[in-house]
Amino acid sequence: MQNQRSLTVCVPIEEAEIIRTWLLESKVLDTGRKVRKITENGKKYLLLPVTKTIPGYTCIKDGMPEFYISQRSLKEHLSNEITPQELARVPSGWQVIGSVIIVTIPEELDHRTVIIGEKLLQMYPRCSCVVRDKGIHGTFRLPAREIIAGHDTETIHRENGCFFKLDVTKVMFSKGNLAEKKLMSVSACGEVVVDMFAGIGYFSIPIAFHSAPKKVISVELNPVSFGYLQENIHLNHVDDLIEPLLGDCAVVTPEGVADRVIMGYVGTTHHYLSNGIKALKPEGGILHYHETTPEKLLFERPVNRIQEAALQLGKKMEIIGTRRIKKYAPGVWHVVVDARIT
Repeated sequence: MQNQRSLTVCVPIEEAEIIRTWLLESKVLDTGRKVRKITENGKKYLLLPVTKTIPGYTCIKDGMPEFYISQRSLKEHLSNEITPQELARVPSGWQVIGSVIIVTIPEELDHRTVIIGEKLLQMYPRCSCVVRDKGIHGTFRLPAREIIAGHDTETIHRENGCFFKLDVTKVMFSKGNLAEKKLMSVSACGEVVVDMFAGIGYFSIPIAFHSAPKKVISVELNPVSFGYLQENIHLNHVDDLIEPLLGDCAVVTPEGVADRVIMGYVGTTHHYLSNGIKALKPEGGILHYHETTPEKLLFERPVNRIQEAALQLGKKMEIIGTRRIKKYAPGVWHVVVDARIT
């Protein structure tokens, strides 16, 4: 069982290769787990995974063991369990969020969901649950998901050095815009940032953790997401940098305070452009505007929307960057436009 496979030998990093080789030759190195690096009191150590205690060495439990993924594909794992026709419909991709696997399964395989879930758990020993994804719904973008194997849909996901606690059946977490989150995380040194549509802290937490901002004001409407936002602020020890605000961005977004505003929601974001621009300091600042845009209107529509909103408020606008994040739907892109408002 995965919870029994957590024993490690803690060794100084400069001695690690010699000890690792000896453990391998002694057949006590757990080759199914990854070596992890830790730092204590300024000194670096490696946690070498082992199958039993080693006399003469400090053995500790690794609270976050990482396992190598089986090289066999899901279809290979299922080849003796289902028909060839069914095998052709088996999904080839899925997401792993913390200890939870999220997979989309076609209706034709409704009667095979349990075996698919069980095989995925075999492929990912560190995971404890598999959920079937059935899409996103409503203003809060709530996920429709059901457990098909294992238990406990609440997990802690690590990304970009930060920890995010969430329940995958109650709130969204997208791994598809990691590059954008990393970019934002190092862009706000010494600044006041307003993060509209903050969710569980997708942008706010990395900015506070990596960028040394003066302050981050995180606005979120969904009470469940807001609860996890508060937990994640504590979990990442950034309580002194982030001020969470529960409420509608059109109502509670502060005005005239920000050097930088992030509008990371898609769908109806343009309805809140005036609120985003008003949040900037009177002398201006940077707006990061997200939108889902038809390919034939890239980047014309989002740029025009920002310009129109700025003009209505008596502001000037200069485009300083545009990016495609990912394909949102056939012929539709999730894009970001960076604008300097003065």
